[in-house]
Amino acid sequence: MNKEELLQLLHPMKLIGLSGNPALNEKIASILHKPLIETAVHHFSDGEIQVNIGESVRGCDVFVIQSIQNPVNENFMELEIVLDALHRASAHQINVVTPYLAYSRSDTKTRSREPITAKLVANLLQITGMDHLIALDLHASQIQGFYNIPVDHLHAMPLLTQYFIDNGIATKEDNDLVIVSPDHSGAKLARNFAQYFDAPIAIVDQRGARYDAETHDVIGDVKDKKCIIVDDLIDTGSRISSSTKSVMAAGAKKVYVAATHALLSQNATEVLNELPIEQIIVTDTIKHNHYPDRMVRMSVDLLLARGIDYVYHDRSIHQIYDEQNEIK
Repeated sequence: MNKEELLQLLHPMKLIGLSGNPALNEKIASILHKPLIETAVHHFSDGEIQVNIGESVRGCDVFVIQSIQNPVNENFMELEIVLDALHRASAHQINVVTPYLAYSRSDTKTRSREPITAKLVANLLQITGMDHLIALDLHASQIQGFYNIPVDHLHAMPLLTQYFIDNGIATKEDNDLVIVSPDHSGAKLARNFAQYFDAPIAIVDQRGARYDAETHDVIGDVKDKKCIIVDDLIDTGSRISSSTKSVMAAGAKKVYVAATHALLSQNATEVLNELPIEQIIVTDTIKHNHYPDRMVRMSVDLLLARGIDYVYHDRSIHQIYDEQNEIK
């Protein structure tokens, strides 16, 4: 009996996909050639959630896939209840896979009497019995330090970068390419994205306590340039709107957008449709019924499936990072 067969015998892998993003759950399960455990989730009339896991998980390494998207609190509570059920059912190891982890933007205290909700979420997940977390493009990398368990932080930006290369939109040979950060706090992300193209960056000087959709000054040269605005998520679309208007006012000739998570809250679809953007490239971490025009969704199914496979087989996740950096 080889190591693989022994592992499957002692602690077989089992997958649970919850309500956040069923389509992505199915894609991941298909790649891993593992069926999703039948899990019945019932909502009572008063909003309470009941969960029933359809088969034994005793001694198993269980991976629970849940995108904590809108309705955020409902999806988070569903995850918490499933974790409690798995803990009580004697699962060997409980791994949580969050394509999108809500509350990640609340990672620091900036005003008096303000909570650090990302830390609260970490505490609640760990108290319920989670052993391992696989996350994708957290709003701030330091959130990993909120957990006292292993956290594997995967990145979708190389996937988005490859799209621009494959479709001839941007290459290292482009002398007119500029990567744009929509604010000062996103400069590091823009620089990391720009390194794949050896391109300069520009920063929209977004001022004020709240983001708005107005035109602002741009730090850097974007005149007659092809601009790619890079962000980790698109929420109401106001930050993308401000960035687009700002670089166009500064003389940019074309604007593209790349972001991992498309929250598309409130009237974001209408806001984005009105902007002179060539294409908006996002991933499928979040499910919606309708998407803005010119939005292209790249699937992170293979990336997350590989993350699950590597964790299950105790392989170094760093190999995924190395392969991602080898942009073709």
